[in-house]
Amino acid sequence: MTYVVVENCIKCKYMDCVEVCPVDCFYEGENMLVIHPDECIDCGVCEPECPADAIKPDTESGLESWLKLNADYAKSWPNITIKRPHAPDAKDFDGKTDKLALFSSNPGEGD
Repeated sequence: MTYVVVENCIKCKYMDCVEVCPVDCFYEGENMLVIHPDECIDCGVCEPECPADAIKPDTESGLESWLKLNADYAKSWPNITIKRPHAPDAKDFDGKTDKLALFSSNPGEGD
């Protein structure tokens, strides 16, 4: 099992989760984070830290495409372990649907 970052992270990208991760398995894109599924130890401490409820266990149904997205981009995006401020408009995007069209494959800053 692993945890998966899902659609609601797009354009929110709160970074509370990266501070609590004991194995530093988060990777940063321009407008969302992903979890490297081979590095995640399934501890679950990140899930309740996400204000956007955008982290799910991969045992939930319907997450296959998000698990693939996380695995693919964790290979090329930089590792992130330090919380930075979220975007000023993050709350405007929290809870919006159909955000996949807003997804950017560009890498973020990382540490």
